[in-house]
Amino acid sequence: MTDHHQPTRGKPRVALVTCAALPDLDPDDRLALDPLAARGVATEIAVWDDPAVDWSGYDLVVLRSPWDYALRRDEFVAWARTVPALVNPADVVAWNTDKRYLAELSAAGVPTVPTAWVAPGERWAAPPSGEHVLKPAVSAGSQDTGRYDLADPEHRALASAHVRRLGDAGRVTMVQPYLDAVDTAGETALLYLAGPGGLAFSHAIRKGPMLTGPDLGEAALYKEERIDARTATDEQLTVAEKVLAAVPGGTDRLLYARVDLIPGPDGSPVLVELELTEPSLFVGHADGAPDRLAEAILAHLPRRP
Repeated sequence: MTDHHQPTRGKPRVALVTCAALPDLDPDDRLALDPLAARGVATEIAVWDDPAVDWSGYDLVVLRSPWDYALRRDEFVAWARTVPALVNPADVVAWNTDKRYLAELSAAGVPTVPTAWVAPGERWAAPPSGEHVLKPAVSAGSQDTGRYDLADPEHRALASAHVRRLGDAGRVTMVQPYLDAVDTAGETALLYLAGPGGLAFSHAIRKGPMLTGPDLGEAALYKEERIDARTATDEQLTVAEKVLAAVPGGTDRLLYARVDLIPGPDGSPVLVELELTEPSLFVGHADGAPDRLAEAILAHLPRRP
């Protein structure tokens, strides 16, 4: 646990939660530290599974970069349920850390990437052709994610091995068509932060394509991304609002949300992921975004007498 600003007497205490591999936070998250200090907030960086941390001693606990939870999701969700004043809340964490939420959103009328699910022990017959993405239903940072051309016999064998590897580990596999618009248009992430009237659009970024081929079992915490600022279109904003309207329990409890969209075959945006647990917020790519994140945290602090 790392103190960032002193003294703390009389100031609200906020924990920014990370993992042991990033003990000083992701650099993008650190951009909010000075704006928080300027608003009289004492921030501390804390590792989620550090047994020495007293989570009850904080006025607010903000999930930021606990990106090692994917192989320990049950432990992570159980931990979240023990933390007072956690944002986003523990029930949201439980729902959002398993990407089978996409099936719920699709059933609610949200345009999503078509997804098939392969449970552990279930036989999977690879489609005869087409590019597909395989990844676990519980993952972070594009870990254990691969792109396969299923008309290629070598790729078919590697894809089947990928599904078996995940299944043998007790993990559900997601199978999605590769949307080749990402190679040109990229992926658009729309970032929402809490404000006086609730969750509000803050900014958008473009992520370049990352998947170049099959997953070969790299153990990196996350894959590097090419990030650029982007202006969201009205159509993207409309889809994002539809996504957020379908979140169980509503969005008033949320500190942040990230809606990731890619153009579908007809060019209309479809949801790839809804990130409500530990998304990169890319505040370094938009003027004023670090201050908006600080204000969002301030808005979620309990009122003091």
